Amino acid sequence: MNLITHGAYLTQLSQFRFINQYLVQEDDGLTLIDTGALGQAPAILRAAASLGAPLRRILITHAHNDHVGSLDALHAALPDAEVLISARDARLMAGDLTTDEGELQKPLRAGRAKTTPTRLLTPGDRVGSLQSVGAAGHSPGQLAFLDTRDGTLIAGDAYQTFSQVSTSAELRWRSPLPALATWDRATALVSARALAALHPTRLAVGHGPVVLHPQGAMDAAVIRAERQLSKKSQL
Repeated sequence: MNLITHGAYLTQLSQFRFINQYLVQEDDGLTLIDTGALGQAPAILRAAASLGAPLRRILITHAHNDHVGSLDALHAALPDAEVLISARDARLMAGDLTTDEGELQKPLRAGRAKTTPTRLLTPGDRVGSLQSVGAAGHSPGQLAFLDTRDGTLIAGDAYQTFSQVSTSAELRWRSPLPALATWDRATALVSARALAALHPTRLAVGHGPVVLHPQGAMDAAVIRAERQLSKKSQL
């Protein structure tokens, strides 16, 4: 696992050069955002220990396998750590794949975990220095997290940054997986546009490198996705 520090508060944990988790420094210790794939708990615990602070809480951006895969193992190792996820994606994580009225009636996919969250989040909730932001589309309840101290946006799979910043609403053949795993691309585009409007200073995503000063790239990604979805709707 590679560890890369970004600014004063963020440490990126990269597995297989493809799947990212993040440790955020808070006054009382560390917040982990996402848990990676199955089997990654020991590496995550070593990474947290190397920063010399206790791991206090685990945030989940969304309930897909590569984001909740090591949650149960981490919870077993750290039973006192808080576990937080959106109320909507908590249902997915528990195995409820039903869609709600008003949602796209398309089959849902999810990673399963036995761990019961200690707190269910809605957009606007605060977790330490992090402000939760709705980022639905890739999953129905995906959340992003904005660090109010320095403007870093941890966006889950609302964006990816392999070779080019793009939204999960845009299907790119060089790195198609985020879009192929996206449940509702139209909603994902709405969310990506709203996240770009936050004008983050740094963009950290589930897949790809952290991008400093991402505004122009995020705006361009939204425009490309709009064009792609518009062409699709005309077919």
